[in-house]
Amino acid sequence: MALEFLKRGWTKHTVTAMDEEDVFQDATGTPLSAMAEAFEGLAKLVESTASDDLRLKPFCDACSLVSVLFGTLGIAFKFAELEYVSKVCGLVEASKRYGTLKNILDIDVKNNTVRTPGSLSRNLRRVRQGLDLIRALFENFLSADHCSLKEAASTAYAQVCAPYHTWAVRTAVSAGMCALPTREQLLVKLNETDKSAEKEMRRYIDASLPVIEYIDKLYIARNITLDW
Repeated sequence: MALEFLKRGWTKHTVTAMDEEDVFQDATGTPLSAMAEAFEGLAKLVESTASDDLRLKPFCDACSLVSVLFGTLGIAFKFAELEYVSKVCGLVEASKRYGTLKNILDIDVKNNTVRTPGSLSRNLRRVRQGLDLIRALFENFLSADHCSLKEAASTAYAQVCAPYHTWAVRTAVSAGMCALPTREQLLVKLNETDKSAEKEMRRYIDASLPVIEYIDKLYIARNITLDW
């Protein structure tokens, strides 16, 4: 299920309307810094007046980097990792046929398959949920009220995913939270210090929000509710 680019870093350069496909270049650095830079590139694209749509390939390139973080969280987030990676893989395959996020939504709207299991629109919805889960986890991780990773992750899951999961899944996730690494262990896995992690997490939080909002607006503009 793993893709070659799941193991690579990406960085942004100056974005123009003509070079969206080249927003990300190979880079070295920590998983968090790679994520932050990639989503800053996406945020520039969605906020650019020169581009009224987000291309699927750079979106997938950025989203693939989040898989690395899911992998550091252990069994509690294994469900999220497996689902997220499979959905990103589906979108990567789709990027060979469709150019933009709008394209995949429009084709499913036309075929009345938006919520059909395995549809690209459903895949995109689940990937968006994964991005938001990490954003919420980072916000809680950096909050004075959530000093442990278990507290941060439990609250993030309750906020973002729990409302859409069955009782069985919620119970399994709750049990798995005990297996999360400690705050210190996570920082070691990510090759970060408290100070550097805070910097990169805040960069991701700030950059992912406009991307998440952009995706939501695509659904809303097509009269598709967000409660699924």
